[in-house]
Amino acid sequence: MSTRLPAHLEVGAILRMAESEGGMATVLARGERDAGSVLVVIMRRGENATLHERMPGLDFERRYTLTRSQDPEDKQAFTDYLDRRTRQDPDSWIVEVDVDDPEKFAKRLPE
Repeated sequence: MSTRLPAHLEVGAILRMAESEGGMATVLARGERDAGSVLVVIMRRGENATLHERMPGLDFERRYTLTRSQDPEDKQAFTDYLDRRTRQDPDSWIVEVDVDDPEKFAKRLPE
């Protein structure tokens, strides 16, 4: 039996966490209800987006890790990457979060 939180509950927690910090969050792509992977785009005032997704560590635990940062000179490349990921894995969720302190928020993502 897996101890992993179902994807829809994890996404709900991320949405509430953003709201509790005075930010906003929205679901850009809705994936498989229970087992879909969750990708979190975090930004501040619509700028400097970063992508965080669960990656296995050396201890085999899967934690959120920064996997991509938006290039200020080519913002479209970041959007194109998210579109590709959605096409490649239609079971994945993409949650966009806009908060005042993106680094602090990233550290608080559910484990």
